Amino acid sequence: MILAWLILIPLATGLLAGAAGMWRPLSARLVALAGCVAQLLLVVALWGQAVSVGAHETWRLELTDVPWIPELGISFRLSADGLSLVLLALTAVLGLAAVLASWREIQQRVGFFHFQVMLVLAGVTGVFLAADLFLFYFFWELMLVPMYFLIDLWGHERRHRAAVKFFLFTQLSGLLMLVGILGLVFANQGHERTFSYQDLLAVQLAPAGALALMLGFWAAFAVKLPVVPFHTWLPDAHTEAPTAGSVLLAGLLLKTGAYGMIRFCLPLFPQTLDWAAPVFMALGVVGIIYGAVLAFAQTDFKRLIAYTSISHMGFVLIGVYAGNEIALTGAIVQMICHGLSTGGLFILAGALQERLGTRDLGRMGGLWSSAPRAGALAMVLAMASLGLPGLGNFVGEILVIVGAYAVSPGVAVGAAVGLVFATVYALWMMHRVFFGRPREGLRLRDLGQREVAVLGALVALLVILGLHPQPVIDMTQSTVSAIQSRIGAAQVDAERELFYEQPPNGMDSGIKWRSRWGDRP
Repeated sequence: MILAWLILIPLATGLLAGAAGMWRPLSARLVALAGCVAQLLLVVALWGQAVSVGAHETWRLELTDVPWIPELGISFRLSADGLSLVLLALTAVLGLAAVLASWREIQQRVGFFHFQVMLVLAGVTGVFLAADLFLFYFFWELMLVPMYFLIDLWGHERRHRAAVKFFLFTQLSGLLMLVGILGLVFANQGHERTFSYQDLLAVQLAPAGALALMLGFWAAFAVKLPVVPFHTWLPDAHTEAPTAGSVLLAGLLLKTGAYGMIRFCLPLFPQTLDWAAPVFMALGVVGIIYGAVLAFAQTDFKRLIAYTSISHMGFVLIGVYAGNEIALTGAIVQMICHGLSTGGLFILAGALQERLGTRDLGRMGGLWSSAPRAGALAMVLAMASLGLPGLGNFVGEILVIVGAYAVSPGVAVGAAVGLVFATVYALWMMHRVFFGRPREGLRLRDLGQREVAVLGALVALLVILGLHPQPVIDMTQSTVSAIQSRIGAAQVDAERELFYEQPPNGMDSGIKWRSRWGDRP
């Protein structure tokens, strides 16, 4: 029942916060804060349980199936492994950061706002825990609705357009995933109908059918990641969203796209990797360079950070499809560290907008003298964004590049070039905001204790992961190894389809391998 509580806690406290906000806004904030703290403590307890098992063993915590729609083979099944656990930890940390970062920013409909924030957290948690594909789709769609309201009701100037664009992109791509899910279920012929993830792993698909179904899943995940050219919703959504919305969107919702590729596209359709890997890795390189170049061209602080997300998630796409453990481990580390660093930058951008009334970089400059705490924290976050050694982002990016080099040196070189561009836009951002000539009459109230505590915690985690990432690597090792085993088995099966063993000296060896054209003696 412990996994169900990870979903029920944000859902219940969100409802309580919504009701409490009708009488007293502070009560809504405190209830939401308590829910985030409770969820974080529960994740810490799960982490301790996983460590006690031992990193060398496959750790898995699963609930007993609870029938939901038994006529269709749909059940309420939740399951967690090391990959789920590290992403649940990220969810709990950024959920707490989002609530604290909105303490002063949100003054209208405070209760309803915190209800939407907690509903997003419940939906994201369900995505990371669902072991039934229909349940996964349910939570996938659930997290979109509150995010739409966060952007549309509490966003900035062009919030309605950005919210509608976000919803249309994600909803339409989600329908393609639903088609893929149904196709996979119907392909499970000769067995009782089920949406169970474990049961559907055993479905045998023809190459053409596997490719078609995989693309249905991949479309939804590519839009959410986002992959260029399916990214156009993201800069608008990030720019117009309130601070909490930007933190949750960049830190968590983008990670659900990468999680889906790792959890579903690779294990369910490993036979498609030979075709998909070169194309998707090339798209990753395009995303890295494209996002970095456009980030340098922005004058809006939040829009600049949004384009850096496109660039950073290109590393994740390369790591997922490089097809080896080093790159896939790097992709997971990059997911965690990007959530922390970009979430921190969005909190900082929100604090600056609250104080200055603008996000325009042309109206900033020389702010370090009046806000040294903000400048120091921004410097560390910017250095993490450009991949400075000693900070977590560097670990993820270097693992991805090393793993990609073993598959395609050209892809590795392209990704490394992206690091150079990242250095340019990160240093340019710091110069425009905190250095340079101060604007006449421009002074900034420095960050308060609450903001310093939130950003300081994110910076501390980035430093810890930069110096000692082994706990995350150990926690996800069994998941990565299991995925690699499925990919390796699929490659062996593909070779067996192309070749069959010839009996020695004309004798029948009794061994039959299945070729693409049927059984051959």
